[in-house]
Amino acid sequence: MKINKSIKIFINYFLGPILFAWLSYSIYQQIKHQPDLENSWQMIRTSFGSPKVLLLGATFLLMIVNWGLEAFKWKMAIQKVQQVSYLTAFKAILSGTSFSVTTPNRVGEYLGRLLYMHEGNRLKAISLTIAGSMSQLLVTLLMGLTGFFVLREPITNGHILGGAWIQAIVYGVSAVLLVLTVFYLRLSWIIRWIDRLPRLRNYAWLLKGLEDFNATLLLQILSLSLVRFFVFLTQYFLLFRLFNVDVSWWQGCWAVSVSFLVMAVLPTIALFTDLSLKGKISLQLLGLFSGNSLGIWATSVTIWFINLIIPALAGSLLILGIKRIFKNNNDEKI
Repeated sequence: MKINKSIKIFINYFLGPILFAWLSYSIYQQIKHQPDLENSWQMIRTSFGSPKVLLLGATFLLMIVNWGLEAFKWKMAIQKVQQVSYLTAFKAILSGTSFSVTTPNRVGEYLGRLLYMHEGNRLKAISLTIAGSMSQLLVTLLMGLTGFFVLREPITNGHILGGAWIQAIVYGVSAVLLVLTVFYLRLSWIIRWIDRLPRLRNYAWLLKGLEDFNATLLLQILSLSLVRFFVFLTQYFLLFRLFNVDVSWWQGCWAVSVSFLVMAVLPTIALFTDLSLKGKISLQLLGLFSGNSLGIWATSVTIWFINLIIPALAGSLLILGIKRIFKNNNDEKI
């Protein structure tokens, strides 16, 4: 335990800030050496004083749609364990976001969501919440894998990765995607498997909710995850137009999809390394099609702020009312 705690402290308070500083400096150097940097900066400032600023408002509205879809997905996932109102689900999602910003790969979001469950249902809801997150991961892997296929030549020619590396990534992600897909579509098998193991049988009740995940429900949750993914893509394209990043829908779609895949598999802490790493990856991939490094970086920062920081701040305010939720947790009409 001491070793694990030491490693955690090292990553969070030493390695994380160093990585953030190094990536930030790298991004600064890339933007600094952008051709016509002053012209790009002037175009961005002009955009905020023109009707194009409405694109920023549309991006913000899509953030609400994005988290609204996630709330509906979570509500569907936990419905057999506990019925919650849509508003409660939305509050839980925002509260989870506030917990996630300082934890590796945002795992803290589970804690924030479970605070809105009845005390006897919280442990049962963990597996259901993970199942919902797995559906989003499946979509990310599928779209990212397709992106690697589509952009294989530009990535190789741009010297981002060699052909052998791309091939290894494609094979590796394909294998993981296949295993996770089978696992996702057969979640009920887990209960049967655990029931056969005497040492784990006593914990089977924690996963009982997975028995109610039939094919129809799983596909509905997966469909919502796919819609969320395209909401993300639309946000990027609205900001590409705002910040004058000249990429086609085809180029931007697959470049962003690959960046999502990379972010999904790399260990990051949203508040510290997420922004700098996302900015660096975006500059590398979208830089294959656009020389506007400043615009690409501005897009990444704005997406990060709108999709993560604003919801996290809202969630932190909601957490202040957690005691009230506990007092009324026998009343589902929260």
